[in-house]
Amino acid sequence: MIQTIGLTGPDRRGRPPAVDDLTFEARPGGVTVLHGPPGAGKSAALRLMLQLQPGRGVALFRGRPVRRLRHPVREIGVLLGDVPGHPGRTVRDHLRMLAAAAGIPAARAEEVMDLTGLTGLAGRRLATCSRGMDRRLGMAAALLGDPHTLVLDEPADGLSPRESAWLYGLLRGHADRGGTVLMTCRDPRDAARLGDHVVTLADGRTAADQSGADFARTRLRPRVVVRTPHAERFAAVLRRELRAGGPLPGTGEDCAAGEAVLEPGGRVVVYGVSRASVGELAYRHRVLVHQLADERGTAGDRFAPAPLLRADGRPPPSAGEPPPGTAPEPAEAAGPPRAAAPAGPEPPEGPGAGWAVAYEIRRWAGLRGGRWVLLLGLLAGVVTGLVTAAVGGGPAARVLTGWPQQLPVPPAALAAGVLGALSYGQEFRFPALALAQVPPRRHLALLAAKLAVWAVAAALLCAVTGALTAMALAAPAGAGAPPGHPDLPGLPAPPWAAALWGMTAVPGPAALCVGCAWAGLLAAGLFRATLAGLAAVAAVPLLLTPAAVRLLEGPAGEAVRALPGGRSVMSAAVPGLDTGLAGRPLGWALAAALCVLSAGHLARALRGAPR
Repeated sequence: MIQTIGLTGPDRRGRPPAVDDLTFEARPGGVTVLHGPPGAGKSAALRLMLQLQPGRGVALFRGRPVRRLRHPVREIGVLLGDVPGHPGRTVRDHLRMLAAAAGIPAARAEEVMDLTGLTGLAGRRLATCSRGMDRRLGMAAALLGDPHTLVLDEPADGLSPRESAWLYGLLRGHADRGGTVLMTCRDPRDAARLGDHVVTLADGRTAADQSGADFARTRLRPRVVVRTPHAERFAAVLRRELRAGGPLPGTGEDCAAGEAVLEPGGRVVVYGVSRASVGELAYRHRVLVHQLADERGTAGDRFAPAPLLRADGRPPPSAGEPPPGTAPEPAEAAGPPRAAAPAGPEPPEGPGAGWAVAYEIRRWAGLRGGRWVLLLGLLAGVVTGLVTAAVGGGPAARVLTGWPQQLPVPPAALAAGVLGALSYGQEFRFPALALAQVPPRRHLALLAAKLAVWAVAAALLCAVTGALTAMALAAPAGAGAPPGHPDLPGLPAPPWAAALWGMTAVPGPAALCVGCAWAGLLAAGLFRATLAGLAAVAAVPLLLTPAAVRLLEGPAGEAVRALPGGRSVMSAAVPGLDTGLAGRPLGWALAAALCVLSAGHLARALRGAPR
């Protein structure tokens, strides 16, 4: 059950709020429709209910606001606008990523694809999906956690009649099993066809709160619409004439069953009276009319095409098997109807600690761009290392990681920073992961998982680069012979032994790779932009390191060296790098950047904690 009490949006620079004192209930076992023209405040009301934008009032889902839900994905299924998925990700990878974020088994993704008719399109990339496929994918994501409540914003917008019929059958099946469905709709015919309860909005306020039958009777019967700047006076005139009864002057029409309704926006709706009689009354009472037109509602085409049950072209279920749009197919959806749980004990705790790690791995594995960055960073490191060894310059750690003096950071560190900057993005667009909807501890768990995953990935990238470079250097030298480089010791003869030695000889660059990955990740998460993560990675060697050089060589550095133990602190360098200014300023600059970004994340988490 959904209860909204006094829901009000923020002021808009002197204009009235998009939603003003909205109060209604959406009961389980039925479909509640927020109906109104574009700009009436329907979408804003849903975002206020989900706490995706600030406002006043209360919205309760089975007695609790969204911030108090332990596991929102398993209690509320949300579809707001288009599905914001990466265009290069496949349908199956997209749903498995969301399942991992919710702590749901990956097999659930296959079940919801079967439920929404997407099984045959599991390998299709999101960029190639049609509008109907996109809607089905959005419904599959909303049903992923088997929620008791569905909150949908214009779910049938842009769909064909056959796709719309399928969608309405799916929503009706969810409501018939005891679930709660709240959706927005701008077409009164669709609202009357689907809604058990219809709340009509106009200019952010409640214009009517009716049952589906009352809405169909009042909105879909023949009527005459009048637009006039004197709407209140004309409505009063019409009501007086209709109450008087008898034939109307000029036309002689009987008005015993007539009714006049004043609506917002200078609009008067007249039932039971012809357009000619309404125009005659307006003329007699000298009322300026801007529009005088007949409107007639309809329940739709009686010969409308059958629902398109599947989007992948597969045949419908066999006889006796319920169609996927009208009855549950997965095991979770079967069984007795849902019961509206009272708002008493706390719901069970959400997924375990491994959900964030599984989510991050699936998020990265579903995109080709991240794999290409990893491969290019590895290839660039090996090639640069071989070139550095050929010209005979630099310590062993620099040669093995392809880090000559001319480069500010090794290629592996740059690739790790790019991967870290790309690690955020989906979390700010999906309601299941949106910062405004889940508790701060969940964000910290997600951040910790990302840091752990990319620390391991960056260290492995650097180690594999060193191993491949050592193998390439040892191969031409022959068995038992050193590679002949003056700055490298004799490499073990077997290639696998050289690879092991190369993996253990690069601790300093590996630490630098981890730091660059963390800098890109923290900056992208703090500023919610991949470009910010890339800028942070570039700023460490190009801006912060020169500043650290000036600080170490200036009066501030001399003051620190004069303190007890100051010289040992100032001489600390990244292990395995030069002990001169090439190692110290870079390490200090990277550490300072990580401290500032971590403090920003902590401040945001504390600020977003529920009070």
